[in-house]
Amino acid sequence: MRRIYESGAIRRDEGPFSPSEKDTERRIEAMRSINSTKLSRLILPNGLSRRAISIDVSTPRDEYPLDAAIPFRVTMRNSMPFPITIPTRSPLLWTWDVDGVTDASHVPLHDPPDEPDSLVFDRGERKQFTKQWQQLFRVSDSEWEPAEPGEYTIGAELNVENAVEKGLRGETTVRLDPDTEA
Repeated sequence: MRRIYESGAIRRDEGPFSPSEKDTERRIEAMRSINSTKLSRLILPNGLSRRAISIDVSTPRDEYPLDAAIPFRVTMRNSMPFPITIPTRSPLLWTWDVDGVTDASHVPLHDPPDEPDSLVFDRGERKQFTKQWQQLFRVSDSEWEPAEPGEYTIGAELNVENAVEKGLRGETTVRLDPDTEA
């Protein structure tokens, strides 16, 4: 034991990493974080924010037999290398429709409050949502009408004023054909 102490291998409270020693000459090296979402909301004009977001609606096929569920995917993407915030009319951030009929229902399904909200996209973020249309239109609380053969447009848009003019809508067309196989 004596050799260890005499060799100087063990030093107590000496050296740059000892816990009892403080270096008051060093500056703090860590940066404070910035709320980039809030910053982009304050700095970016709404027109630029809206142009950064693209909405695409896609289906696995273009033609479907009657009475088959039609799955579709809504993809929203921020193409900018910084966060984007889109203010919406209510907490219901986006809606889908078939030929202009929201949620394929003539009966209102949602009654969101009249308080604004916002949809936040991180830099380069892509949001995907999947839904299905059962080829039915709701005409009352308990009645549904089947869709006739023909072409239908499935669309999705953000819950903002004039979403089409602002480029915040996407759509695709599907064909219902009784001769198409499942």
